[in-house]
Amino acid sequence: MQCAIIPVTPYQQNCSILVCEETRRAALVDPGGDVPRLRDALKQLDVTLEKVFLTHAHLDHCAAADVVRKEFGVPIEGPHIEDKFWLDQLGEATRRMGFPPADPFVPDRWLKDGDTVSFGAQTLEVLHCPGHTPGHVVFFHRGERLALVGDVLFQGSIGRTDFPRGDYDTLIHSIRDKLWPLGDDVTFVPGHGPASTFGDERKHNPFVADMRFG
Repeated sequence: MQCAIIPVTPYQQNCSILVCEETRRAALVDPGGDVPRLRDALKQLDVTLEKVFLTHAHLDHCAAADVVRKEFGVPIEGPHIEDKFWLDQLGEATRRMGFPPADPFVPDRWLKDGDTVSFGAQTLEVLHCPGHTPGHVVFFHRGERLALVGDVLFQGSIGRTDFPRGDYDTLIHSIRDKLWPLGDDVTFVPGHGPASTFGDERKHNPFVADMRFG
């Protein structure tokens, strides 16, 4: 499986294009905006878009999802239903933050912990990892040792918890009890900034390093 990262929106959110190299089918993870750029990237990769996956419902991760769904005729899967309240206020949020207009929408499938999502010949596991938002999910490809973690974890930092229904202790639990057991060798693509590995963050991340917790 190939993973191409396309930064979108003024927030430079990492929209990932996952490509099944066997079938040339693709999934978009967190298309927050800049649809022409995503369309061009899909064309350059010479792939057929099959699905949209959402980690959570903040506007920079999901505002273009319904546009993509309608243009390409593909379903949206995710996030967890606990993020529905964010999707319900998407129109207001885009106006307030100066984003292109986006209407509230409902995904074709809400996800929960233990689910799987698939495209082409690829399957990813779904982990419910609340804290940044209550319905945040992480996508994990066990064979590739790759996780798409949205805004749960960053290189050297963690997601904000000062938004409505965010919670710091819950986020720390999600990282240490849901992500770390996947293995230190797992590479993760965060919602913003460079990729890292769980092992590096366990050593050096000032918020969740093992040394902080004895």
